[in-house]
Parts: sequence; structure tokens; C-alpha cells
Amino acid sequence: MATTTPTPRITVLGSLNIDLVAYVSHHPLPGETMTANSVAVSPGGKGANQAVACAKLSRSHTTTSSSSAEETAHITMLGSVGADSYGTLLKDNLSKHGVDVSGVHVLTTPGSKTGMAMIVVDEPTGQNRIILSPEANHYLQPEHVSSVENLSAKGQDRPDLLIMQLEIPVPTVLQALKTAKENGVQVLLNPAPAVPLPDEAFEGLAHLVVNETEASILSGLPESELDTEEGLEKVGKVFLGKGVKTVIITLGGRGVFYMTSNGEKKGLVQAEKAKVVDTTAAGDTFVGMYALEVVTAAKGQKEFEIETAVRKANKAAAKTVERAGAQDSIPWRDELSL
Repeated sequence: MATTTPTPRITVLGSLNIDLVAYVSHHPLPGETMTANSVAVSPGGKGANQAVACAKLSRSHTTTSSSSAEETAHITMLGSVGADSYGTLLKDNLSKHGVDVSGVHVLTTPGSKTGMAMIVVDEPTGQNRIILSPEANHYLQPEHVSSVENLSAKGQDRPDLLIMQLEIPVPTVLQALKTAKENGVQVLLNPAPAVPLPDEAFEGLAHLVVNETEASILSGLPESELDTEEGLEKVGKVFLGKGVKTVIITLGGRGVFYMTSNGEKKGLVQAEKAKVVDTTAAGDTFVGMYALEVVTAAKGQKEFEIETAVRKANKAAAKTVERAGAQDSIPWRDELSL
């Protein structure tokens, strides 16, 4: 009798924020007061964005949230929100897109609020500037992830990949890395916003995804090193030397550089052409598509083709920047010709 391959499982541990987005003709100068062309309130947070990216890119837009029959991966979100209308909105939006929210904790302590991001988008270029107020996201402490059932589960319930960022407390991220390692769970770390991390954070890390600024801060090398392919390789080797197995450096309009252990595979993949409207969530979409390629290859017991994964992730991110917003701008699987 033929056996069916279990659906890959991805767990995202990270932030959930409500985004307050102002679209302006230019980024305001110091002391300048200006009128926005429009304002939007929408679900966001790098953790939630990446969970939604994984969910949308693993299914067709015609798939209902209650149906898992056509999903190529099962996505679970771990995080915290306040007991307010924004928290409800965030959880409902995750569920609507097929994300399992059983691990999203709703704070009930007086004064607890859902995290918030204030985003200013320069409409002519699509570039954004972001101010974060973590609020409930900082509830997650190391003790909450030292024995997380989702990470220590055995067999088919154990995630194939844990995705994390740095919009939750760094000690919590470090403890989650330790918990995942102890339980044989591979980790994709997207250390944004970047802060220096101890070397043990990189030891055995399966996938590190950074942009130019993050690569510079975490490697200790000047950002100018990233101007050439030789410099990118030098930066990549710093992380490989710390124990990272695969390094991905996103370079915006220049494309994406990748490098695997011992430099076995490396290259610079050119960026996809796109009409930029809003760059919000482009990096999160890249992470989501890349992560799906990782877990589907593992479950299919076939070799992971990193260049193919990067090209697909590039294409998904390019689709995202052509639309306004965060989670709403992320494409569904059937919107891409992959």
C-alpha cells in the first residue's frame, strides 16, 4: 500500500503588529510637517507577515482557511497580542489566510496593547521608514520558549523549520534557537532589525537571511564590502565560519547573493524587474517563499536547489512590491508562474 508524505510544517515565532501606514510625496525632513496623500491601517509585524507569506504562497487564493487539502505546508504562528481590537484583527487575518493561531497568546493584563508599527512610504520610490512600538511582543520571554510544545513535539507534529526575526526580545530568540537545536528542528533566522548577536546564535544555523545593513552589523565588516561579488563572498565566509550552513544576502535592486557551507555553492541572482509601489513586506515574502522551498524539498527527500529557491523567492518578492500594504500585498501561490 502506498504511503502519503506528511505535509511539511513551518512554525513562525515572532512579532505581530498593527501597521499605521502614511503614503507621502517624500519622506519628511527634520522639523517638517506634511500632509499624507492617504493613510491605511493593516495587519503587519515581521513574524505575522512571514507566517502569512508562507500560508498564501503554499495555497491557491480559492482555498478556504478551513481547508488544508490543497496546502503545500502547514503554518503555525507563535506570538503575543493585546486584548484589544487590533489583536483580534491580527489573529482573524492570520486565520483567514490559513495560519494556525493556536500559539498566539492574548495578554489580559491591564494596559497591555498590541504592537504597532508607524510606516511612512515615499510614493515616488516605494521606499519606507518604520518606527516600532513592540508592546505585547515583548511579553515573550525565554521561559516561554524553553520547552515550547510546538518545538519539542515528536514525529509528524514537530515542525520541519522554525522561522524567527528580532522584533521580539533577543534573549527569547536565543533560547528558542537552543530549544530548536535540542529537538532537531532546523532554523531560518532573519535577524531584523539587526543587533549584534553572540556566536552561539550562528552555530548550526541552517539558514541566515539578511539584507545589506544586517549583513554589515552582524559580520562586523563595513557595508562597502557588499558592493562587489568578492566582498559579498568575504562577508558570507564570516557567517559560514561561525557555523551557518546557508547564507542569503538580499541586495534590493541588485539582486540576492547566496553561499553554502564551505562555499560549495555561491552566486549572485539578479533582481526581478518590477514597478515599485511599496517595499513593505517584500523581504518577508522572500523569506516565506524560500522557506517553502526548503521544507518541500526535505519532505520530498530530494536535494534542496538553493539557486532555484532564491529565484522563486525573488519572483514572489517582486510581485509584493508592485502592491501597497503588507500582508495584503503578498501574492497567493496561483498568482505566480513558478
